[in-house]
Amino acid sequence: MESPRLILPFAFVLFVYAAGVPALMSAIGTSSLPRVSLSADGIQPRTIEQRTGEAITHDYAQAWQDLTDALNTNRVDPLNDYFTGEAKRRITQRITEQKHAGVRTQYMDAGHKVKAVFYSPDGGEMQLEDQAELDVKIFDGNRTIYSGNLRQKYLVLMTAGADRWYVRSLESVPENTF
Repeated sequence: MESPRLILPFAFVLFVYAAGVPALMSAIGTSSLPRVSLSADGIQPRTIEQRTGEAITHDYAQAWQDLTDALNTNRVDPLNDYFTGEAKRRITQRITEQKHAGVRTQYMDAGHKVKAVFYSPDGGEMQLEDQAELDVKIFDGNRTIYSGNLRQKYLVLMTAGADRWYVRSLESVPENTF
């Protein structure tokens, strides 16, 4: 029979490990997401609940992280979790064109100031205006062929899914749009 003195420290270490690892992994995953600040002042026709606002902020940040990964690796599979519809089709087309040209795009995401402007009465759709700040590099193989800072506005349509929000439309718009 094993000594209770040996089992108790082992059980404590196991408990600390089980409690700490998920929190650590969550913190690591969250810190790598782009910074998204969401404003919903004056949104119509309904207000955003706190949890919905948190979900939109997280899912939009995750979508941008996935977009960054997809463009940098010229792979479409990173788009599968947070993109759908026209947004996914257009980005897939862009990746196909990049692959064909032998280039890839790297974003260093400096953040997004997002304003929610419409939240449907049934809670299934939200329209956002995004002011994104990105450092962009375009590579031909390992050679940088473009490098610059991009401040771009996007009009975004997100739709609710079973367990997350999806980017359905992501349209760049002229500077004076909003």
